[in-house]
Amino acid sequence: MINFRRRARELLTPNIGWLVLAAAIGLTFIGISAISTAEAMSVTHYARQQAVWLAIALCVAVGCTLIDPRVITQAAFPLLGLSILLEIVLVLPFMPRSMVEARNGARSWLHFGPISFEPSELAKIAFVLSLAQYLRFRENYRTLSGLLVPFAIMFVPVGLILKQPDLGTSLLFAPTLFAVLVAAGARMRHMMTLLGLAALAVAINVVVIYKFPPSMQILKPHQQSRIKAVISQAYGDTRYIKDIGYQQYKATVLVGSGQLTGFGADRAATIVRYNRLPEDHNDMIFAVIAARWGLVGGIVTLLLYLLLVLSFLLVAMHYRNPFTRLATVGFAAMIFSQATINIGMTLGLMPITGITLPFVSYGGSSLVMSYAVVGLVVNFASRPKAIVARPSFEFDHADAMFQ
Repeated sequence: MINFRRRARELLTPNIGWLVLAAAIGLTFIGISAISTAEAMSVTHYARQQAVWLAIALCVAVGCTLIDPRVITQAAFPLLGLSILLEIVLVLPFMPRSMVEARNGARSWLHFGPISFEPSELAKIAFVLSLAQYLRFRENYRTLSGLLVPFAIMFVPVGLILKQPDLGTSLLFAPTLFAVLVAAGARMRHMMTLLGLAALAVAINVVVIYKFPPSMQILKPHQQSRIKAVISQAYGDTRYIKDIGYQQYKATVLVGSGQLTGFGADRAATIVRYNRLPEDHNDMIFAVIAARWGLVGGIVTLLLYLLLVLSFLLVAMHYRNPFTRLATVGFAAMIFSQATINIGMTLGLMPITGITLPFVSYGGSSLVMSYAVVGLVVNFASRPKAIVARPSFEFDHADAMFQ
């Protein structure tokens, strides 16, 4: 049974979790303001809906702060199993449209009555928790063969997400796995080898796109075109700006036009609407932030992400329990990777992959699951008897009890 009075005292005692919550709420309010700018003069009500989702998300976060960490540990793999089952439902060809919805060519959404849910958002959380659960007392990951199980934990959900297809979300799992393995104490020569192989795979794909015929291509045609578009734009080649590179071109134009302090709400709304930026309230929301608040707004957003990620890492440093520390590092890596990819594609530094900006972009599933992560980290941060300790993640079973 939860002792609500004691738990309330723990949560109200100043701790690092307060910084986590403050940064998340700050990002969400920036997002709601930017969404309202993007939809000005429109018949939609995304900003109002996002405010409702924020209220729901905060309730979910509070619920996550009350769960005993030992229960979270035990629930990790069942949660991963549930998310995989939901992902399988998405890719079954005979599922009715009333239950499975395709958006932008990807079957990523399930309908439960009036509610839509994106299972990949749950899969991200379940993946991190399962990885932390598996690695917490093991040492075999310090060998190459010992890395097979962690990679299997990653490849199952990633394969199903790619099947939808949702390339953007699938890209978040590998850097998260890398960060957790490094934090757990995996050998750096193994990690650098894997990182080198990944870089080589990217380079080979680029060479294949430009040098080999269509029958020998690895990526799908629209993915090839997006890579060509971002590389061409980097060299000042504008051949793609009216078709596959249109969204990215318009995003970079809006980012640059905001200059130092932006245009303000009303004028920015007019400029955003005039430029007809696709997904301006969703994937391209950072361009709206830059148009409304300029470089200053962009830097404030980046600083809030930095505060959020560093707060996560401080929570990890304060606990000897390996599950808590590894899970928190994984969540930090997941959010950092997602924000980096989204902002990178908005600035024209990465190809368009269709990925939201966490806590900022419009979307109920994304916001609720993001605040579930916040609730879990605040839960870990508010537990008593936290101590600052930075040993290796090779633990003995004496560390099994939660602090």
